[in-house]
Amino acid sequence: MLFRLVRPLKRPGSRNPQFVKRIPADVRPRAAGLKLAIPVGDSTQTRTVSGRAHFIKLSLRTNDPAEVKARLAVVDAYLENVWRGLRATAPVSLTHKQATALAGELYRGWAQGADSERALAVEHVPGIGWQRVIPEELPEEWDAVLARWEQLGASEDIDTLERTLGAIVDRLLLARGIKGVDEASRATLLKSFWQAARDAFETRKRNAEGDYSPDPKSERFPEWTSPQTSRPAAAKVSLKGLVEAWWLEAKATGRKPSTYESYRNTMTSFADFLEHDDATRVSRDDVVRFKDHRLASVHPRTGKPISAKTVKDSDLAGLKTVFGWAKVNGKLVSNPAEGITIKLGKPRKLRSKGFTDSEATAILKAALRVKQGQERPETFAAKRWVPWLCAYTGGRVGELAQLRKEDIRREGKHWVATITPEAGTVKNNEARDVVLHPHLVELGFIEFVKRAPKGHLFLRPASSGDVLGPLKGLKNRLREFVRAVVPDRNVAPNHGWRHRFKTVGVDAAIEHRVLDAIQGQQPRNVSESYGEVTIKAQAAAIAKLPRYLVR
Repeated sequence: MLFRLVRPLKRPGSRNPQFVKRIPADVRPRAAGLKLAIPVGDSTQTRTVSGRAHFIKLSLRTNDPAEVKARLAVVDAYLENVWRGLRATAPVSLTHKQATALAGELYRGWAQGADSERALAVEHVPGIGWQRVIPEELPEEWDAVLARWEQLGASEDIDTLERTLGAIVDRLLLARGIKGVDEASRATLLKSFWQAARDAFETRKRNAEGDYSPDPKSERFPEWTSPQTSRPAAAKVSLKGLVEAWWLEAKATGRKPSTYESYRNTMTSFADFLEHDDATRVSRDDVVRFKDHRLASVHPRTGKPISAKTVKDSDLAGLKTVFGWAKVNGKLVSNPAEGITIKLGKPRKLRSKGFTDSEATAILKAALRVKQGQERPETFAAKRWVPWLCAYTGGRVGELAQLRKEDIRREGKHWVATITPEAGTVKNNEARDVVLHPHLVELGFIEFVKRAPKGHLFLRPASSGDVLGPLKGLKNRLREFVRAVVPDRNVAPNHGWRHRFKTVGVDAAIEHRVLDAIQGQQPRNVSESYGEVTIKAQAAAIAKLPRYLVR
């Protein structure tokens, strides 16, 4: 799955886009019944989360692109703080300074804020005796309010203050990622909020009397600083365990085992580099250091530096995906790999990506004359037949190397190979039929298939039934076999056949759509996705391909 940035959604019948974000599964039960006060521009929108709610939705109340972007970020940050607070397992302790700073938010809302903010605040204060914001032109009513408020504070009854101000305290705490505080901090907060409200009412009374001089009381509130919360020991999250947890979900959604293997290797290397396995300790700097380390490393098999493309598309992609999944699923607070990338330059192209005529002939001649050594019969058969299958089908070497006896059948007068994910893995997870060139039949491939035992033709699955491990080893053996014939490292020893097949097909005037269907490539546009490329159409195209004359 990954992990998308929050984007505004258009709403039918409105020019103003909508904010929509999923409530993380781990906090959904604790969010039920919660009343949120979400900042949107200069106002606040309230939302009560129902027990069945899976998303938070609200209008951004503007269609100005810059303002939409700004409001989107504020709303998203507010909700992230709320989710962080709901995940907290232990009460937080606040200093008197922090309690006073938080009370300053109440003061500014009631003494200086817009009427909509004042009304929202008043709504949360039961038992004070008014249901509306008192107009500025009625100073005598403010006298009564102040008298009742002084009386409330004089009692120093924490329970009374809790009933009066508790909901506002909870709302402002949660907006800063704090679900609960200890008993002493709660009492300090309630008293600080009472004092802030009293000062706000005095300021409002002064305004009602015509005094709008600078407000000295607003200066007494310090800037808010977040408390240092300790992480419980149970919060440790294994880096390697995250990959396994991600894979449980990714496998169900169709992600490829090869992707899992790549991400698992990346996370193992990352943990070895950090010398620990705790995902909660990973910082953005750690990811940057790992990126630089990988760029400076040498590939153990080739002896060459690891390419920037590999680091970007494998290492960084793996970290971003897994950490992003962990953030969305509430296992991590943030994604430390988010935004880290490598800007790739255009690589040098020194030659065609496909094999030349002489290279193709040399490989097929070597395959035709290969002798069996100490290797398994399946490996010997792969060296003998897979290069020829690649030459005449343009298929991916892994898809052809995993063919089974039951995947080869006769369809009328044509022999057909079914390339299917049931045999192992297919890049797009879609099975396809490929007509075999008559030259393959003449060379004896069908006779080989008929003599072969049931099951895979070129590999031996593990005792557990696993095919992907043996397939990876076989692909390496085939790569080594071809590289010994074509040592030029500017052409891929296995993938070079796919490029060549397309080149030969174009020379033979075969339609691109038919070539794509044979090779298992996606249509270039929506129009080409309609209809099917039939066995008949494939056979006509395959017949146009020239034979490889190898002796």
